[in-house]
Amino acid sequence: MSRQVYLSGQLVDEQHATISIFDSAVLLGDTVTESTRTFRHVPFKLEQHVDRLYKSLKVTRISPGMDAAEMLRVTRELLEANLSTYGADEDCWIVHNISRGRSLQGPDPTVQRGGATVMIFTQPLDLTGWADFYRHGCHAVTAMSRMIPSQSLDARIKNRSRMAYTLAEMEVKLVDQAAQGIILDIHGNVAENKGGNVFLASGGVLKTPTVSNCLAGISRATVIELAGQLGVPVEETELQPYDLYTADELFFTSTPYCIMPATMFNGLPVGDGEVGPITKQLLAAWSDLTGLDIVKQALDQLG
Repeated sequence: MSRQVYLSGQLVDEQHATISIFDSAVLLGDTVTESTRTFRHVPFKLEQHVDRLYKSLKVTRISPGMDAAEMLRVTRELLEANLSTYGADEDCWIVHNISRGRSLQGPDPTVQRGGATVMIFTQPLDLTGWADFYRHGCHAVTAMSRMIPSQSLDARIKNRSRMAYTLAEMEVKLVDQAAQGIILDIHGNVAENKGGNVFLASGGVLKTPTVSNCLAGISRATVIELAGQLGVPVEETELQPYDLYTADELFFTSTPYCIMPATMFNGLPVGDGEVGPITKQLLAAWSDLTGLDIVKQALDQLG
C-alpha cells in the first residue's frame, strides 16, 4: 500500500519520491536526522524529537527553511495522510532526514545550489528482530572499533551517517550473529549502542554514561524520568566494561523497542542471566505511560 512522503514542501507518493544524486546527503553524507515512533498511532515525544533536530541543525549550520512549529505541523499532516495505511494494532516510525541540499563538487563543500532538502516519511514499525529479547535478553558484545570522539563529531548531533556504527556492528556479529553491540570510547569507557543508549543496574541503582560520549537519547531521558517515578536512583557517570560484567542487570534504550534487556555480556551472564526486576518494572511503567503493552505488541508480531 503506497504512502505519502514529505519532500521539500510537497507530499509525494513514496514510489516517486527522489532526490538528486548531487544532493549533499548523497555526495557527503551531510544529513541530520530524527526517528520518532507512535503508540496507538499517537507520536511519542514528537516535540522533543523536533527540538533535538533543530539543535542538530543549528550546530551543523543547516537551515531547513521553516521553523520548528512548521516542521511539527507538516509532520502531523503527513502522519494523518498515512494513518489509513496502518492497521489498528500497527504503529509506525516517523523519520526526518534533512540535508544541506544540492552541493557543488570542488574546494568548498559548504557551497549550495539552493535550500535544504527536507525529507519526512513514515514506515511500519517492525519489531520482530528485537521481540525475543524482551523474554530472554540479548547478548551484548563490545566492538573492536571505538566511538568517534566528541572532539571530532559530537555524539549529540544526530546525523544520518551510520558507517562507523555499521562497521562496529559487523565486528560484533563475528562473535555472535544475534549479538547487539556496545561501543567504547577512545578511553575505554562505555559509550553507546549503534542506535541507542546503555544502562546497567547495580545494587538497586541505575547507571548510564554521561552524554559527553554518547547521544542524549530521548528514550534515555524517558527511562530516567520513569526511574524517578519508581523511586530508583539514577547515576550518570563513566562506566567501564568491568561495571557491565559485574552488573545485576543490563539493557539498551532506543526509539523502536524502548528498552531491550541484555542477559549476557561478552559471553558471561549478567546477574543471574535472566531479565531483571528493575528492567521489567521500567518496561511496565513505559507501557502504562503510553497505554500500550510494549512487550505484547512486539511478541504479537512474531505470530
